[in-house]
Amino acid sequence: MATGDGEQGNFTITTSRGKYQARTILLAIGRRGTPRVLQVPGEDLPKVVYRLIDPEQYRGQHVLVVGGGDSALEAASSIADVHGTTVTLSYRADVFGRARAKNRDRVAAAAEAGRLNVLLSSTVVQIDATQVTLMTHGGYRTIQNNAVIVCAGGILPTKFLQDIGIDVETKFGTA
Repeated sequence: MATGDGEQGNFTITTSRGKYQARTILLAIGRRGTPRVLQVPGEDLPKVVYRLIDPEQYRGQHVLVVGGGDSALEAASSIADVHGTTVTLSYRADVFGRARAKNRDRVAAAAEAGRLNVLLSSTVVQIDATQVTLMTHGGYRTIQNNAVIVCAGGILPTKFLQDIGIDVETKFGTA
């Protein structure tokens, strides 16, 4: 555990290994934060995860990937490349506007080859042990399912950091 005190440009950080002086402190918490949840019945089932570790672990399974950003498209197309999987990609909007062109093209190619089912303008309504129900333009749709991977972004602890006195400055790829 570390504690610190000081003023702008003159900090003393105390850790279990000693004291350190610093002009600046950088708190690197990553971009993901707490995964954004779907808030639907069944989301607490063990088959629901919030990131892809290894596409091979889904061989022979029916997998639903939820999201429309690069992480979701990369997960869905990677799992679709695994022989014997049935993959569905669900996204609430009608286009993948936030994802890079490279990922959109890869998803389109997998869909065209019949390795990936894409359900745009769809939302998950309920997750059960063997199936998932989605709301689509055509109404409710239930699909067979063994695993759900939610790639819907994260919630950063900005308010917590501000509450403890840390000024939060967001930089998007700038130094």
